Amino acid sequence: MNPDIFNDISYGVYVVSSVDGDRPTGCIVNSIIQVSAVPATMAISIHHDNFTTECIEKTGVFAISILSEKTDPKTISVFGFRSGRNYDKFTGFPYRRVDNLPVLEDSCGYILCKVIGRMESP
Repeated sequence: MNPDIFNDISYGVYVVSSVDGDRPTGCIVNSIIQVSAVPATMAISIHHDNFTTECIEKTGVFAISILSEKTDPKTISVFGFRSGRNYDKFTGFPYRRVDNLPVLEDSCGYILCKVIGRMESP
């Protein structure tokens, strides 16, 4: 195997967000796939101990903000390496609420989702 091949693999980086009461929270995710077109169904891979996961479980909904290549690296740093449990990650990042879910303004687009199932991996 040529390890340089990993440099050629294309994938996205996303902020998956939800709310803790009225407070927005979110985290970096890089595993999102379209499961079906009709009905539109997505699958995300998110750590089960993550605070955002806890909020998604409570609310049953989440948003996906699709980040671009031009996204400020600070976005990845804050949403990827800080816990929303004790830090407001959205401070300093322009966002809006769509159906009460936080969506980053600095994104290519967003997807609003309702949880229809869950699978725990070992």
